[in-house]
Amino acid sequence: MANSSYRRRSAATTADSGDRSKRKETRLFLFLVACLFPILAVMIVGGYGFIVWIYQMIAGPSCVKG
Repeated sequence: MANSSYRRRSAATTADSGDRSKRKETRLFLFLVACLFPILAVMIVGGYGFIVWIYQMIAGPSCVKG
């Protein structure tokens, strides 16, 4: 009888653990989508623009004919 109550407690603990894990995974997903990816996108686009700006300062604008 003690064995069956242990199994029930163990199953309940596993279910709670699964709920916590799912909640943690959802919060991580929302953090990635709402915070990290937009910040990375701005950094990548800004970095590319900075590289082009520095390149044009050194090499001069290449599309101007004169």
